[in-house]
Amino acid sequence: MGPMVLSQLATGLSVLAGAVLVKSVMDQKPMAGPFTRCPTCNGTGRVTCLCSRWSDGDVGCSTCSGSGRMACSSCGGSGTGRPLPAKIAIRPPNRPIN
Repeated sequence: MGPMVLSQLATGLSVLAGAVLVKSVMDQKPMAGPFTRCPTCNGTGRVTCLCSRWSDGDVGCSTCSGSGRMACSSCGGSGTGRPLPAKIAIRPPNRPIN
């Protein structure tokens, strides 16, 4: 084997090793992070647009730009669940007037 063949073989093996390493990391920790897939859109971030539900069969409006799919309202189009901002106000109990 010539030096060119050995060089190509080494390059191919290093690419394969890199792919195996990336796959093992992805199996252990998916890219979605701490959030799970949105149950409404199943993680796609898109749902059927309201315009596709019209009885005339036409699809397309300014919301979906003619695709028939709009951003999911549950996840905001991210495809993952998102925490809801919550503000908790604690008030002192009312005292009875004597």
